[in-house]
Amino acid sequence: MLKRSILAVMLVGLFLVPQAWAQDVIKLDLNAVYGATSFHTVGAMQFAKLVDKYSNGSVQIIVHPGGSLGFKGPELLKIVKDGQVPMSDILMGVVAGSESAFGISSLPRLVGSFDEAKKLYADTKPIYEKAAMKWKQKLLYAAPWPPSGLVTKNVVNSKADLKNLKTRTYDKNGAEFLRSLGGSPVSLPWGEVYSSLTTGMIDSVLTSAESSKNGKFWEVLKGFKTINYAYPLNMVTINMDYWKILSNSQQDAILKAAAETEKQQWQNSQARHEEGIKVIQEHGMVVSDESTAFGKTLDAAAKKIVAEFKAEAKKDVAAVLEKYSK
Repeated sequence: MLKRSILAVMLVGLFLVPQAWAQDVIKLDLNAVYGATSFHTVGAMQFAKLVDKYSNGSVQIIVHPGGSLGFKGPELLKIVKDGQVPMSDILMGVVAGSESAFGISSLPRLVGSFDEAKKLYADTKPIYEKAAMKWKQKLLYAAPWPPSGLVTKNVVNSKADLKNLKTRTYDKNGAEFLRSLGGSPVSLPWGEVYSSLTTGMIDSVLTSAESSKNGKFWEVLKGFKTINYAYPLNMVTINMDYWKILSNSQQDAILKAAAETEKQQWQNSQARHEEGIKVIQEHGMVVSDESTAFGKTLDAAAKKIVAEFKAEAKKDVAAVLEKYSK
């Protein structure tokens, strides 16, 4: 009789165990190119925590910062497509060579504020989702870097100051933009930027105040020109085979976490920009706005890059660019 009672209690207990405990935990690696304290990596880590919370622990995402998995650049779309890593944080412009639509957010001077960048993202998100699907991936969320400026050894005030300037750029759009202005763009992995500045391989960087702060560029550079070049997007995607093995409730949990992360990252980006400007100024960097004349020069170069991109784009992309072209 006692044995029967114990067995009954055990059976009741099994039915009371939360379902997430009763099933296998799914673990997914997420490749992150930037270091652990970088803006987008911090966002990916917060996303992982939310997924763990909303899935009741049944989905655990392990973020690997600093490109520690060995995947860092233009190959990321293919890496995720082939399932070599289930998920990755990807700077869209870096993979635009594989899928041109991902180059939209890094087109020069297409938008001039976070509000405009957010509107552009709303208009282009369906395009990005379609492009990701083409590469056997689901777009989970995307958020912008703070606006890119020119970080230089000497303060830049005119086109003449850009002549032969060896500038590290993060994608083809930036390279073509600076080349058209007389500069000498250089493609480098982010991890090699600081050492390249110290050796003279490059003497400037097209990047944000946030990245300038993280890179301690005040040790090797002097000026930050707020040219509002672009608000380039990073996206987090998941391989569709991995996505499909998740239950409906697990997928819902991930989408809920992604939506919250996206909203927070947009807010964080603006805050990081303001903080970055303050910190680099405190360390002696000269932060300055473009003059009216220099702005017109930059706009002329930007219009040419956007027009060339638009001429080769599909109808949906061209329609968006028509709306935002100045």
